[in-house]
Amino acid sequence: MDRIRNIGFIAHIDAGKTTVTERVLFFTGRTYKIGEVHDGTAVMDWMAQEKERGITITAAATTCEWKGYRINIIDTPGHVDFTAEVERSLRVLDGGVVVFDAVSGVQPQSETVWRQADKYHVPRICFINKMDRVGANFQRTIDMISDRLSANPVAVQIPVGEEISFVGVIDLVEEKAIMFSDEGGFIPTEAPIPEEMLEHVRGYRDRLVEKVAETDDILMSKYLDEKPISKEEIKQAIRRATIKNLIVPVLCGSALKNKGIQGMLDAVCEYLPSPLDVPPVSGIRPKTGEVVFMKADESAPFSALAFKVMTDPHVGRLVYLRVYSGQMKAGTAVYNSTKATRERMGRTLSMHANRREETEVISAGDIAAAVGLKNTFTGDTICSEGSPVILESIRFPEPVVSVAIEPKTKMDQEKLIDSLIKLSEEDPTFRIKVDDETGQTIMSGMGELHLEVLVERLRSEFQVAANIGRPKVSYRETITEPARAEGRFIRQTGGHGQFGHVWLELEPLERNAGIQFENKIRGAAIPKEYIPSVEKGVREALETGVLAGYPVIDTKISLVDGSYHPVDSSEMAFKMAGSIGVKEGVRKAKAVLLEPIMEVEVVTPEEFLGEVLGDLGGRRSRIRNIDGQGALQTVQAYVPLAETFGYITTLRSLTQGRASQTMEFGHYEEVPQAVALELVKG
Repeated sequence: MDRIRNIGFIAHIDAGKTTVTERVLFFTGRTYKIGEVHDGTAVMDWMAQEKERGITITAAATTCEWKGYRINIIDTPGHVDFTAEVERSLRVLDGGVVVFDAVSGVQPQSETVWRQADKYHVPRICFINKMDRVGANFQRTIDMISDRLSANPVAVQIPVGEEISFVGVIDLVEEKAIMFSDEGGFIPTEAPIPEEMLEHVRGYRDRLVEKVAETDDILMSKYLDEKPISKEEIKQAIRRATIKNLIVPVLCGSALKNKGIQGMLDAVCEYLPSPLDVPPVSGIRPKTGEVVFMKADESAPFSALAFKVMTDPHVGRLVYLRVYSGQMKAGTAVYNSTKATRERMGRTLSMHANRREETEVISAGDIAAAVGLKNTFTGDTICSEGSPVILESIRFPEPVVSVAIEPKTKMDQEKLIDSLIKLSEEDPTFRIKVDDETGQTIMSGMGELHLEVLVERLRSEFQVAANIGRPKVSYRETITEPARAEGRFIRQTGGHGQFGHVWLELEPLERNAGIQFENKIRGAAIPKEYIPSVEKGVREALETGVLAGYPVIDTKISLVDGSYHPVDSSEMAFKMAGSIGVKEGVRKAKAVLLEPIMEVEVVTPEEFLGEVLGDLGGRRSRIRNIDGQGALQTVQAYVPLAETFGYITTLRSLTQGRASQTMEFGHYEEVPQAVALELVKG
């Protein structure tokens, strides 16, 4: 198990993650031909939308071998709309390779994925890609990693030449040059360090030894005593410091020109942790709540976390698993401890993007997929029934953009709901709900591109045609003053008539108190059997208010008096009387409109704070707090939901895409008079 590496490639969109992964697969002998993103032939970008757009949308998993090590790789998306794919991948990985563009350096989404990796304490190495491009600057990128990401980057390689003259790298640990002399860069050759670079290399190597010595007491005493430090000692110290997240080794190359990939693979094996090097994952016993640690040991009880669900056209529902302890054979019964249900694990598969290879057994440290787990969803724990444990689930950000969706034809109606449910099983940041008030089906996601891709998938994968539009905001109504009202329902027809008569008192309640009904009748003004009918009529009437037809909330209704007829009174008559009385009462009690207020948190680099605050000011927001940490500022504000549509797009353009935001429902507040008039008219 110490020769397994579970790694992910993470980076800003277009930094070259997928290109790097394609080279890794080629050089490890996993593929015989290099796929290119721009041609739509990349193995890892297998979805139709990925080929079409030239971006990664879904995290794809694969496995390869390098010098006796097995490397399980997840290639993640870079676009902020697909941040959930990165989140769930980082939760199950032991290490990461962060790819940077040598020209752009640290880009906005690099900051986001770096923060996500920090959250899960994932050790990482950096690969500065595109060293052959005009404007490439190795040292500037290292400085940006240090400044913007508050990291401790340590160069273990430096480039020989930059831009068009980039011809090789110098390995600072081994103190040798690796030159890419042939046209394709396929066969690197070792060479002595060029004489003109000796001084430059010495400076970098001294910095490397000094930074590594700072993390290791034995090395530090040798360094201070000016004793020789062997290459092996440096390598081991780099590995220990990387696993503890004290340093980040930095390498460089040009994936498109096949340069520097072998050195990066060596670094993955040498510096990133195996499943044995990372702390054991913690879980709790379902019945006792006792905290337990699952050691990466094949003889321990089986435990695995489901981190992705996918519908495969050939084998059906695939559940991706990260196995933390024990072993499990294909075809055996397992226990879903999150749902407390038994499941049968059918076939177990080793994934290579969208291709599959069957495996008999999955063991601790593996990333694999299973067929047959019908009730297992993202974040669920699968374990052996004799030793149940629930591993910490994956927390996903809440969706922030919603649109209404409707089928184009009656034929598509049923297929649409089924297809949306399948897509929401795959993607935890995609939610669907039917709005009872408007009758619309609302789909919510992480951004406009996210929803656009899902609508395309509905059309191409599920053959469902649909229209999308803007959803309506769920406003509410409430009263502001106490009122007393009479409800009379009298009908005279042939035979029995209808007679119901009530007096109601209404009073406003504090927010989130809901609707309260109280029977205050003393004596026998209304027989007891009619009271539930009055309450039913009152509650039904309050579902559509008197101002604009929105539900009435936070109101107390007391039934205080009334009268009845021994022959003509009925449950129906008192229900109608309650309904008429409460409508009249709401009119008298000065009803107002309420709107949903969202709690918005924006994390932005300091230089864009003014623009962010200016934009929030134009959205009727109330700033709650501004908090600075390093170069980042966190703004917390209350913003009306109606003002948040398209906000994420505006925020990205205001901050060059470098700000991130979260949004969740806070409370209801009265709508300003001018806005209320528009809504009532509309």
